[in-house]
Amino acid sequence: MAYILCIETSTSICSAALVNDGKVIAARQDNEGNSHANRLTVLIEELFGDSAVPLDLSDIDAVAVSSGPGSYTGLRIGVSTAKGICFAMDKPLIAIPSLAVLAWPVVKRYSDESEEGESWFCPMIDARRMEVYTAMFDQNMEQKRETSADIIDENSYRDILDVRRVFFFGNGAGKCKDALKHPNAIFPADEGPLARNMASLANDAWNNKRFEDVAYFEPFYLKDFIATIPKRKIL
Repeated sequence: MAYILCIETSTSICSAALVNDGKVIAARQDNEGNSHANRLTVLIEELFGDSAVPLDLSDIDAVAVSSGPGSYTGLRIGVSTAKGICFAMDKPLIAIPSLAVLAWPVVKRYSDESEEGESWFCPMIDARRMEVYTAMFDQNMEQKRETSADIIDENSYRDILDVRRVFFFGNGAGKCKDALKHPNAIFPADEGPLARNMASLANDAWNNKRFEDVAYFEPFYLKDFIATIPKRKIL
């Protein structure tokens, strides 16, 4: 019956949730974008006021954080906050891949529509232009294709689409819709990766004691950070 604080900051959405035994007891999110540094700790404070169970930060058993890939700045803020809480409270740290967090609710929603092993699920996080961070999962959340940064064109994933349906979703999927015209390419609605969707994954990690080294853990950025120059400074 572990209480786990979940933190998700891999995209423009900033969210946090408090879960117990794999069930969400409080959740907060901010969709404004670029607000992670200002809003994350506030959302965490608000969680404990929302919970029907009288708890404070010292009562949690672990912190789970979305570990990447995704926004460089967002991941850095989320992981730094999670590690700070773990250090201060002497709690274990759980890392959940961002693409698994994004995939979980879509897999649960559509896995009953096809026979075992027929459909795959492809979460996509925007990586600018026509590039996405992505992986593929089956109906049991087993990863079937490694995490990668893919540039999408009309031939992307054709070998997979020729033999099975693939659900594409996430904030990177919308820009790929015009390129992926295969009849087996399906584009369902999704919520984005949210902390509340980490509940079952974080609880499973807790039960199996899959903890990270708090001192040395770093987000999985997948690609090196490339700073951009504001247009007003180019000339």
